[in-house]
Amino acid sequence: MDVLSSRVLLRPTDAARSQAFYRDVLGLAVYREFGPPGDRGVVFFLGNGLLEVSGQAAEPPRGLALWVQVRDLTAEADRLSRAGVPVVSPPERMPWGLLEATVADPDGVALVLVEVPADHPLRVDVRPPG
Repeated sequence: MDVLSSRVLLRPTDAARSQAFYRDVLGLAVYREFGPPGDRGVVFFLGNGLLEVSGQAAEPPRGLALWVQVRDLTAEADRLSRAGVPVVSPPERMPWGLLEATVADPDGVALVLVEVPADHPLRVDVRPPG
């Protein structure tokens, strides 16, 4: 398989509400919008990926979580909490060394916010010299 592009497709129960959440509350930049005025789909930049929020589902998505790396986990978790976003788990250092917090979108989809500490192997070359 020669993958040229990819994106996560999210079918919320209320597209306009979820689009407003990802655009206005999270502050994700819009990559593109498509579809007729009454049924717009929006594709957001999501770091090195894309998130499409379009269509409508009868039930909230299940078993889906979005992993989102941020620069300052505490600041983002505080900002989202003040905006009324449910904080499912507050910032904490996980056993694998990452700082993580989980918030929920309007349908309860988990957004795992992650900060990579400066001393974590994802940032530091831990290979022996040579």
